Amino acid sequence: MSKITGFGTYAPEKIVDNQYFEELIDTNDEWIVTRTGIKTRRMAAADQLTSDMSVKAVEELVSRSGKDIKDVDFIVVCTTSPDQTMPNTASRVQDKMGIENAGCIDIYAACAGFVYGLQIAHGYVNSGIYKKVLVIGAEALSRITDYADRTSCILFGDGAGAAIVEPSEEEHFLSFNSGTDGDLGHDLYLTRENTIINGLDSRPNGKIIQNGKAVFKWAVRSIPIKVRELVAKAGLELEDIDFIVPHSANLRILESISKDLNYPMSKVPESVSDFGNTSSASIPLAISKEIRNGNIKSGMTVLMIGFGGGLTFAGTIVKW
Repeated sequence: MSKITGFGTYAPEKIVDNQYFEELIDTNDEWIVTRTGIKTRRMAAADQLTSDMSVKAVEELVSRSGKDIKDVDFIVVCTTSPDQTMPNTASRVQDKMGIENAGCIDIYAACAGFVYGLQIAHGYVNSGIYKKVLVIGAEALSRITDYADRTSCILFGDGAGAAIVEPSEEEHFLSFNSGTDGDLGHDLYLTRENTIINGLDSRPNGKIIQNGKAVFKWAVRSIPIKVRELVAKAGLELEDIDFIVPHSANLRILESISKDLNYPMSKVPESVSDFGNTSSASIPLAISKEIRNGNIKSGMTVLMIGFGGGLTFAGTIVKW
């Protein structure tokens, strides 16, 4: 049995508002807010890597919870924008935090990454393989955003979130699910030079390419079904869930999910309006806002569901 025993987040200092994009592309603040709900996003400093933001999130976790991280024995970093492919970003975090005797992996599941990381941590802790797993969702998406693409460049921001998963006397992870529609991978992917995906020429230098309309339709059709599945697997009703926290891709997606579930939008935390789409960091950033506001408290039941590139999704229900 396991539970989340520590939680922290970080967002870079630089705030980028919608007016910034008016100088780059044909758009304006009203158009962006109407279609996405995004008002601002954060951008990492030129010398700030994904591992640096990860460390900041872990430092906030320690400050908030008082947890000792020196005995962490496994680190999972969930990211689409690693410092580099090798060594992995988790190893960079291990070094920068001075954590000894810890295994380290990165997982690449885009916006579903943080929840996949929690699933991995739960499995490791419950099996007894590891006792203290650090899960980080962190992104420097500003480095892989195509600022010539007016449909996608307005969406993305940078940030990080971290959680510690440890053994507990009772199970706090109530249910899990995950799945992938790999045949839709061409609707959201990261290019590499000289790569062709499903017959489509890629753009150079590793940039995000997204078919926004297709991803929107997939999300609003699929995610409410997966939320209901998660709730049923936990033996609960929607009314038993204190907060549903989907990946903050677009405020309009969240509103559609809320409407489909007949679940109040006031109980659907989001981070997209202030931080943009931060992929694997979006769920922890949304939860952190509610913790700071005194809304998410110990003992509450929180459903998290990430979805995105793959196209893949991963969900869990936790007793906070």
